[in-house]
Amino acid sequence: MKIIAPWRIWNIKSREEEIAYAEAHQIPLKINRETNYSKDKNLWHLSHEGLDLEDPANEPQYNKPGFLEMCVSPEQAPDEPTYVTIHFEKGVPTMLDGEALDGVSMIEKLNQIGGANGIGLADIVENRLVGMKSRGVYENPGGAILYRAHEVLETITLDRDTQHYKELVAQKYAELVYFGQWFTPLREALDAFVDSTQQTVTGDVKLKLYKGNMINAGVTSPYSLYSEAFATFDEDDVYNQKDSEGFINLFGLPIKVKAILDAEREGK
Repeated sequence: MKIIAPWRIWNIKSREEEIAYAEAHQIPLKINRETNYSKDKNLWHLSHEGLDLEDPANEPQYNKPGFLEMCVSPEQAPDEPTYVTIHFEKGVPTMLDGEALDGVSMIEKLNQIGGANGIGLADIVENRLVGMKSRGVYENPGGAILYRAHEVLETITLDRDTQHYKELVAQKYAELVYFGQWFTPLREALDAFVDSTQQTVTGDVKLKLYKGNMINAGVTSPYSLYSEAFATFDEDDVYNQKDSEGFINLFGLPIKVKAILDAEREGK
């Protein structure tokens, strides 16, 4: 497929010249010179860059006509919350409020629900591959809800070390995708790790959506690692509380030894 990139290979050098070219050739535009943000949109998100957003000191004008398209601002969201329940099977969202949906339908419906409640607005300064920083505002209502629900479910279905290490892997995975390195051995290897972690990520997550906020409203899983018997503050016989003294002494031993040796070296 031949790619025509006017900014690189033609004489068009600015957004103003792009608009002028479109007007001269009767190309319909959804923008005008006042709403001339650089926008990219797909099923997953809508990004905004340029104009007043080029200065990170400027607050995004969410209520400005022609700016937001997928979401309303939190101030314009309903005064009553909306609840959603998402079911996951091995990490994959399969049902919304009891209705089985394919991936595309799931995202489309959550985009509508989340957008109406001001969910998924992100104002970030990105670190581009070439090293420059770029400020952008994103609308990602459906994706934001799915990510939050999935994260909540993992808190009860993954053991501590796996959950914490997966967060480190996520940072590298996101960087690979952002840098256009999808077709790499490392991405495939990380996929294998993530797929392994998702074998028990099955269950239901209920979220309360309210004016841009996603509030946990309950999570259940047949693979939950949370035990009320172990976590209780009531009387229990799960383990001897006195055992903690020995654990603390051993757990803090390396730090204690270092402090003693440092003191000796300093003549204290």
